[in-house]
Amino acid sequence: MASTAGEITHDFPPFFRVYKDGRIERLMVSNFVPPGVDPQTGVEFKDVLISPETGLKIRIFLPKIDGQDQKLPLLVHYHGGGFTVGSALGSTTLRFIADLASEARAITVSVEYRLAPEHPLPIAHHDSFAALQWIATHSKGEGPDPWLNQHADFGRVFVTGESAGANIAHYVAARASASGLEGLRVSGLIMIHPYFADDKFDELIKFIYPESTSTEDDPILNPKSDPDLAKLGCSKVAVFVVGKDRLKPRGEAYYETLKTSGWDGKIELIGEEEEDHCFHLFNPSSERVGPFVKSLASFINLD
Repeated sequence: MASTAGEITHDFPPFFRVYKDGRIERLMVSNFVPPGVDPQTGVEFKDVLISPETGLKIRIFLPKIDGQDQKLPLLVHYHGGGFTVGSALGSTTLRFIADLASEARAITVSVEYRLAPEHPLPIAHHDSFAALQWIATHSKGEGPDPWLNQHADFGRVFVTGESAGANIAHYVAARASASGLEGLRVSGLIMIHPYFADDKFDELIKFIYPESTSTEDDPILNPKSDPDLAKLGCSKVAVFVVGKDRLKPRGEAYYETLKTSGWDGKIELIGEEEEDHCFHLFNPSSERVGPFVKSLASFINLD
């Protein structure tokens, strides 16, 4: 009798498929880049294990500095990939974050949260907030990492992510506000081509987040269902959308939801009609990537 172990039971392109024997095959694999110095920008980067129990890691990017005590804006980044693929430690994230850290002159932390489906949602969200809590322990210059102690300006903290990572970024900023996170206040939120659930059932989300409805009535999946949205603690938000992206309406809806929520900060909706979802990652040679990175840096550095 032929084995059925190789039979596919769930197929979610372009992310992953699941086989009858329980094996998970990722269809997009991030190639690991060891810590070092980015030759194009001179940005130095290293990895830190912040939770041996869960394996939670971060990658810290330090741009060229003028002096040992120079303080820089702190940017916390959450990668995209449908909560199931992608990595803070791969070449795609490296190229984007090294360029952004250099342009913005910001010490940057990218979080290697655990991926679904092996780790169902909202584990990725909880890991991501745990990373922010760990970062906050450096606010008085007494944390475990010397780069953050010496160079992070905890009066200028920004949180960003693209696609599913933008969903996580909003969650982290909102939870930081609600919890009164000691030592850190998020100044600004940068949402790049964000994913949020809509009113339609989503089979992928239901598979990786079994406890949810997979729709917008879950505040983790869509902040329009968060009764405390108006209490978001940051003072400014930028929402980036692109014309060829099927998720563009969801980014626009997020903008309108936050704008009309009673939140008293400043929000911008910034569009680029000729590009597609996460073009800065999938098409890094595009002539529009440079101006895009400059616009992100301007948001970080302008009061």
